Amino acid sequence: MTFTTTTAAVLVFVAVAAFVVWVGIGVVKARLTATDRLAVYGRESLRSEQLKKSIAERAIAPLLLGAGRFVAKFTPIGYLNWVQRKLVHGGLTSRLDANSFAVIHLLSFITAVVGYFFLITNLSLTGRNTFLAAVMFLILGAFGPIAVIQRRADERKTAMQRALPDVLDLLVISVEAGLGFDSALARVVETVPGPLAEEFFRMLQETRVGVSRRDAMRHLMDRTDLDELRSFLLAMMQAEAFGVTISRVLRVQADEMRVKRRQRAQERAFAAPVKMVFPLVFCIFPSLFIVLLGPAFISIYENFINR
Repeated sequence: MTFTTTTAAVLVFVAVAAFVVWVGIGVVKARLTATDRLAVYGRESLRSEQLKKSIAERAIAPLLLGAGRFVAKFTPIGYLNWVQRKLVHGGLTSRLDANSFAVIHLLSFITAVVGYFFLITNLSLTGRNTFLAAVMFLILGAFGPIAVIQRRADERKTAMQRALPDVLDLLVISVEAGLGFDSALARVVETVPGPLAEEFFRMLQETRVGVSRRDAMRHLMDRTDLDELRSFLLAMMQAEAFGVTISRVLRVQADEMRVKRRQRAQERAFAAPVKMVFPLVFCIFPSLFIVLLGPAFISIYENFINR
């Protein structure tokens, strides 16, 4: 086995992976610019606007978007619904849809399989190393894209969970100052950036185009996977149905959210000593034993040798 063959194998795998990433970026950009054509129409030629785009957006992305509808027919039952739900929770619906993600997922798996077979045919791997390489490529190809959207959804959920108590406090202050609920929510959206403000802004947009507030809140619950936000929206819906004062409901919900935030912080503080046990036992204690007891063992060994 020569160095040139190993280098060639690594370069081929990196090139194929870079191609998949390049194609995925083209699909994302094509999705983002699809709605911009209406704004361009009438001001600039559509042909000149299309020529400004990269090859991935003009040639490859439309093919993949069309292939997504074909690949969707062979996906497992519930896969597309799960992917679409995760894309909604991660705020990625403007960039990807379930069909496009299915194509990218398939390309990722094919890239992993091609890279695996290329490596085992050019590298002299033993049976154990072959199995480990197969597991590694299977994890990267089959579960890599899923892990990306799952992580994005979890990060967005965490960001909304952290921002919710502060948003409710601002809502309470604004409503008690004399603003209506919609006006107070619009003021909070302008003041507090983040994914939670984006979701509230979308809810306001739905109410402005004619959707009832109750339905807009239900849509917001469907777009988010946050229990605290769901309980807040249900409380607001009940208050609207029974004619309860909104400021009182907001005050109760804000107090409850602060209590929950304090409880989460206490839970993490109580779990910290348990999580520190494994680093202490496997990383710090061995080093301390080597530093403290190492010279003693050396002295004992030398005494036994001298006898």
